[in-house]
Amino acid sequence: MSKLVNAKAVKNMPWEECPKGFEGPIWRYSKNPVIDRHPIEDVSRVFNSALVPFKDEFIGVFRGDNIDDIPHLYVGHSKDGIHFTFEKEMIHFVNEKGEAIPDTNYQYDPRVVPIEDKYYIIWCDDLCGPTISIAITEDFKKFVKMDNPFLPYNRNGVLFPRKFDDRYLMLSRPSDSGHTAFGDIFLSESRDLTYWGRHRVVATRGYEWWCALKIGAGPAPIELDDGWLVFMHGVNRTCSGYIYSIGALILDKDDPSKVLYRCKNFMMTPEMPYETVGFVPNVIFPTCALVDGPTGRIALYYGASDTYVGLAFTTVDKVVDYIKKHAR
Repeated sequence: MSKLVNAKAVKNMPWEECPKGFEGPIWRYSKNPVIDRHPIEDVSRVFNSALVPFKDEFIGVFRGDNIDDIPHLYVGHSKDGIHFTFEKEMIHFVNEKGEAIPDTNYQYDPRVVPIEDKYYIIWCDDLCGPTISIAITEDFKKFVKMDNPFLPYNRNGVLFPRKFDDRYLMLSRPSDSGHTAFGDIFLSESRDLTYWGRHRVVATRGYEWWCALKIGAGPAPIELDDGWLVFMHGVNRTCSGYIYSIGALILDKDDPSKVLYRCKNFMMTPEMPYETVGFVPNVIFPTCALVDGPTGRIALYYGASDTYVGLAFTTVDKVVDYIKKHAR
């Protein structure tokens, strides 16, 4: 069986046992959604967000779509990973000199990745079109933004949680500005987080029906002794609109541009009312995974119908076994 590497114990890890008789690889929290509508003043919806253990709580960066329908990023806190409070003021970034910089027109779909003693925020930002931005924080009070690492159009930037020698690695999804059949997962590398290169294709859309239109990486890759576990979203277009589902693959341990196993089945697809009905119906979009080292438990957070935050559970053994069993 695959084993976790560099995974610490997570205090107050949210968890709910798998329902009796349930046969899928991932099961939903019975009290979903964990974040409902209007959780912050002047914010109508919070979704597609990420949190990490921090001191004696969980802290994270959350997408909040304001009542003018423009998304910005907010800091949120939780003691148990289920009940949240939010800071009222959106995040304002500074440059590497510590100087305040203008807010961009929108920011959305953040990931939070700890590497060594810092926390890296990766999100979709506005640079004459959507592209990836990166900021660094040590205390979730001061956020230092790097200088435009990627050109538009690009989304779903996800850093690996450790360096490879002296290189940072990032998964991303170059794309255009619309819902066209243009969205594959690429791997890029950098020594300084500013200059990125050696772009390689990792996985392409159209592998199966449920991800025929585009795919993108979800939470930070999870390191195993024999590879990297990556949850992803896949999009298909139907006669009634788009459907976002959750899938997974396993990448090579030393060269993550190589796919070892890719599950032909989705792990979850929109089924519950909070997933099928909302601002954008039929969407589940994974952005965060808490992993408890001693038990192998995984708490997977996902955006639901661009309206709520949902929580689901699995274990490393269960999900890796399912991927390998159903890999094409």
